[in-house]
This record gives sequence, C-alpha cells and structure tokens, in this order.
Amino acid sequence: MHSSAAEALSDVLRDGITIAVGGFGLSGNPHDLIEAVRDAGVRELTVVSNNMGVDGKGLGLLLENRQVRKVVASYVGENKLFAQQYLDGEIEVEFAPQGTLAERLRAGGAGIPAFYTRTGVGTPVAEGKPHADFDGVTYVQERGIVADVALVHAHTADRAGNLVYRFAARNFNPLVATCGRVTVAEAEFVTDTPLDPDRVVTPGVFVNRLVRARDRVKDIEKLTVRSRAEV
Repeated sequence: MHSSAAEALSDVLRDGITIAVGGFGLSGNPHDLIEAVRDAGVRELTVVSNNMGVDGKGLGLLLENRQVRKVVASYVGENKLFAQQYLDGEIEVEFAPQGTLAERLRAGGAGIPAFYTRTGVGTPVAEGKPHADFDGVTYVQERGIVADVALVHAHTADRAGNLVYRFAARNFNPLVATCGRVTVAEAEFVTDTPLDPDRVVTPGVFVNRLVRARDRVKDIEKLTVRSRAEV
C-alpha cells in the first residue's frame, strides 16, 4: 500500500515506455495515476487505452503536456487535441477495433503472443499483418499487448490487491490490470477485511502496487437528461 500515486510510480516511470490505461471516456479513469505520470514529466510514451479522455481531463492531460509519442486506441472520441495532434503528425496513432483491442490486452495478460480474428480483414486495419485461412475463412493476425506499466481504477480493494469495480467503470480496467509488467491500481475504498472471493474481479496476484484514490468530483463526458414529468 502506497501513500500516494506519485510514490507508487516513482521508480517505474521512464521515457519511452508503454503504458496501458483503463477507462472508457471518463468512466473508470485512474485520474490520480494519470496526474502522477503528467507530473513526473516522462516523455515519448506509448499509451494503450480505449481512447484518450477529453480535452483537459484524463489522458488528455498527457497530450496537453506533449508527453505522448504513440497511441493505440479504438477511437479518437471527444478529444479535439488528440485529433489535431494526429492530423498534424505530432503523434502516431494505431487504431484497433474495440473488441480486438480488448482481446489484445487480454491475450497479453494471458501470455498469448498473437491470435487470429475476422475483424478488420479487407480494411486498412489489416494492412501489413499476417493472414491465414481457417475453414475457408480469412483471418488477420493480431498481437497481444504487454505494457511496461498498467494503470487501473477500482471501486474497492483489499490490502492484498484484490479489486472490485463499479458498474460501467469496470470497462477496460480488468483487462488492463492483467497485461502490465507492473500493474498499479488506485481504489476509492481500501478495506482491511479481505474481499469475498466470489466478488473479486481482478485477483491481487495481478496487482503490484495499490494506492487509495483521492476523493474528487466524477466528471461526465456527455450529460443527457429529460424533463421531469409533471405531477
């Protein structure tokens, strides 16, 4: 258990590493850990994440600070700076279909170096990658992802590093947690009582370091509401 995100990451961050980050939009982002990466000032990073947050929030902070060299993601999303840096040639972007990205993370965590999928065959996503036919159908080979550091956000953890997520904030976090050579988790609540094994989503064996997340307002990427019905 570490006292802060900065302390948890102090000896694992360096220029040029690959960092896998959980989250989807702004849901389930490890904000404390992302801010610690920003404050550390490391550069030339490869970031693997579903998307890069939004302008000024989440992974958008690393883009603002010009710390990212390459992004592996499934879409640009709502981040205008991400799109502009890509179009200006400031960063390299490797697009991966969302399900393929999820499986690449899972495969990396399971020790599977590569797998075949039909998704992307015949599109730019498959260009330059090995192809193979199985039962008369063409598949493209995708590589598993193993990150130098994985950053995840959980709702509850025990001191052994077992993690439980909350609702949509679960998203990519369990997959990211398995694929890091060093996995650092922040949790909103840390309990001294061991979690019920039947509730655990990410076993503590995957988590190398744990920190309690600071209390903060949870941003909503897009707020959609309807008028209250008249009584």
